[in-house]
Amino acid sequence: MKQVLIILLVVSLLLLSACVAQDNTGAGNMTAKGSTVQITSGGQQYPAYVAAPSGSGTYPGIVLIHSFNGLEQGYKDMIDQFAAEGYVVVAPEWQTYNRSPGDAVVEALVRDTNSYLVTRPDVDRNRLGLTGFCAGGRYTMLLLPKIQEFQSGVAWYGFPYNAGSGNTTPASLVGDLTAPMLIIHGTADKPSPVADIYRYATELDGAGKYFELKVYQGEPHGFMIQNGTLSKSFVAKDAYTEMVRFFDRTLT
Repeated sequence: MKQVLIILLVVSLLLLSACVAQDNTGAGNMTAKGSTVQITSGGQQYPAYVAAPSGSGTYPGIVLIHSFNGLEQGYKDMIDQFAAEGYVVVAPEWQTYNRSPGDAVVEALVRDTNSYLVTRPDVDRNRLGLTGFCAGGRYTMLLLPKIQEFQSGVAWYGFPYNAGSGNTTPASLVGDLTAPMLIIHGTADKPSPVADIYRYATELDGAGKYFELKVYQGEPHGFMIQNGTLSKSFVAKDAYTEMVRFFDRTLT
């Protein structure tokens, strides 16, 4: 009887050890702390915040486009957290020389930022994603159909019917979209009414384009970053998880 109990105890300990070892190998247990690099675009230097996982190996690369309010500390905290999930994330400060640069300027910067990513030895050039918030959400909708190197994108409270300086709305490029897109929005978004998002989603669906839509009841525009800091609300945490899991599934 004692021998049986000893065997069961040993087996239990081995299983527990295996579970602990397995948990500690996950990307979410890595740490990341960002730094500033310079991205050359259009003959000018743009500062960009970049963070990468602490572990060795290669990881998916993400270009993150901040909102019209600039690269606030909340975005940097999000990027550090995102990198700890197993991603190399870089956010260029696209308003460095002009608060409202032309669409062509931003597109060139996003392309050059992507070029920076693929030169890094820790980035898998075959797993690249794009995400953006507010104006960055519009740029995600606008550029995902145009920059084929991106395999998927997440657009946060964007503007699908805003023509911008280039007189091109993201909705007009639906036919060119080949990458899957996740759209995250709030029903209380006044600058970008959720009705426009439903209309955009209907057009995507009609064109046979793969998308996912996550709508949060009662959430306003810019709900992820509050007063410059990363929100700790249930919705913000859930939306962040939705983004990470979407990239986990689409950047394979």
